[in-house]
Amino acid sequence: MTAAEQHLPQPSLVARFYNQPYLLLSLMALFWAANIVLGRYVADHVPPFALTFGRWAGSFLIILPFAWPHLQRDWPLMRKHVPLLLFLAFTGFALNNALSYWGLQHTQALNALLIQSSGPLFVALWSLILFRVRLTFAQTIGIVISLSGVLVIILRGDFAALAAIEFNIGDIMFAAALAVFGVYSAVMPRRPKTHPLSLIAFTTGWGALMLLPLVGWEISTGHTLTFDTLTIATLVFVVIFPSTLAYIFFNRSIELIGPNRAAPFFHLVPVFGSAMAIGFLGEQLRLFHLIGYALVLAGVVIASRKQKRASRQA
Repeated sequence: MTAAEQHLPQPSLVARFYNQPYLLLSLMALFWAANIVLGRYVADHVPPFALTFGRWAGSFLIILPFAWPHLQRDWPLMRKHVPLLLFLAFTGFALNNALSYWGLQHTQALNALLIQSSGPLFVALWSLILFRVRLTFAQTIGIVISLSGVLVIILRGDFAALAAIEFNIGDIMFAAALAVFGVYSAVMPRRPKTHPLSLIAFTTGWGALMLLPLVGWEISTGHTLTFDTLTIATLVFVVIFPSTLAYIFFNRSIELIGPNRAAPFFHLVPVFGSAMAIGFLGEQLRLFHLIGYALVLAGVVIASRKQKRASRQA
């Protein structure tokens, strides 16, 4: 390092952390895995639309004080792209989460985790349909390898169990939620280049408002929130981790490496979910867990590698 370089300001720890897309995506997957486990646990206690509204309304209130100066600065640019931003709020926050929490009331964790592994395929499909963005060979191979690892974990090493899985209305809703989130992921790179807090504040706030009609319908059918310890703890957790932090991490990662390279990290969600079952539910660590973990991680590494340009190869 030269004397001039030594006097250059070094990036802070937060800045270095915020520029590590693979770490951010891994934490995102961990938080979303916990969200699925918790969502299934409280499915009979917390109404799904009220939970979704509380999730995004709470996240908006947390973010707004920090985002306000950035919103004021970015608003002239954001105003030109309001339809696109509203579309992102609808697909990535309102509809996607409402369908997933609703689906968790009608399906088993095994089915939800299996369907979750199809997330990268939806991202790739919508990227191709909307923007003609094709998967690279490495991304295709990586997705296939990591998907096989997910299946090994979920099916406990017995692929014959795949034929015995029965899909119900909950499975269909959970798959629809992933399809909607695939649209959000594919469109995200086309968002206006604003400060991340401006984007997340706008989309969480409008996502919460879009859920009000569903919350009203839910209340009219007799499903209301009971503000006990479990409900409050659930709301606090989902507001902070799978909502505020996970979406900031995901949006930043797409900005750094693009949606197709970020999508394979969805496969880490069922991996972390399996690990939580081992740690918190007393399940035993077995050989198929280790094989599945190895396959998923190998697939993620392969799929997320940046392709060298032809000029560099030359």
